[in-house]
Amino acid sequence: MIEVKDLHKTFGEVKAVDGVTFSARDGEITGLLGPNGAGKTTTLRMLYTLMKPDSGQVLVDGIDAAADPIAVRRRLGVLPDARGLYKRLTARENIDYFARLHGLATGVLRQRRDQLVDALEMRDILDRRTEGFSQGQRVKTAIARALVHDPRNVILDEPTNGLDVMATRGLRTFMRNLRAEGRCVLFSSHIMQEVALLCDRIVVIAAGRVVADETPDALRAQTGEANLEDAFVKLIGSEEGLAA
Repeated sequence: MIEVKDLHKTFGEVKAVDGVTFSARDGEITGLLGPNGAGKTTTLRMLYTLMKPDSGQVLVDGIDAAADPIAVRRRLGVLPDARGLYKRLTARENIDYFARLHGLATGVLRQRRDQLVDALEMRDILDRRTEGFSQGQRVKTAIARALVHDPRNVILDEPTNGLDVMATRGLRTFMRNLRAEGRCVLFSSHIMQEVALLCDRIVVIAAGRVVADETPDALRAQTGEANLEDAFVKLIGSEEGLAA
């Protein structure tokens, strides 16, 4: 479980994150939505300890990220906005390298790698250098690398960005399987169809603040809109009007 409590982050005169509070629960997929510049990526970077908040608290399975960031990183699997693969290494070598960083023994490493390779249907690219990979191949490798240590909490920053239809469908199935295993899945996306298909709860951020934290059905009811995209536009439009 990931708990975010009153996070603040300022860059000069800009309040990027202004009191963000929400929870992402085990056995659920939580969507983090917002327009460009809303503070989503900054919030995510504070969750996975890449960036320190000015104030507020992040708890992962009850562990304070500021007090024990290494323990928090062990409990997180993160697909960041920048995939960051080592291009001269094969997909296998990328995965194995991160497994070693997490201290996995050889037998456990092989078992976890094989499980992920099969789940992500990437055996045909396993021994190819990642330089020249398609976007879908890069994403699959980055996800396998992020989850090889078997974390209970998974953060995915726009995981289907740039993927073709078949790769997107496969990734959605993979995310549902993570939820079925009882993991906490938090992901950001701009694709409303994807959010409607996957999310148990949706957190909407606008102007650095949470403006909604509900189920998809509750968001539609709250805004009086039958379409989730229309509900989202109404929510962020009212908030941006107040911020102006």
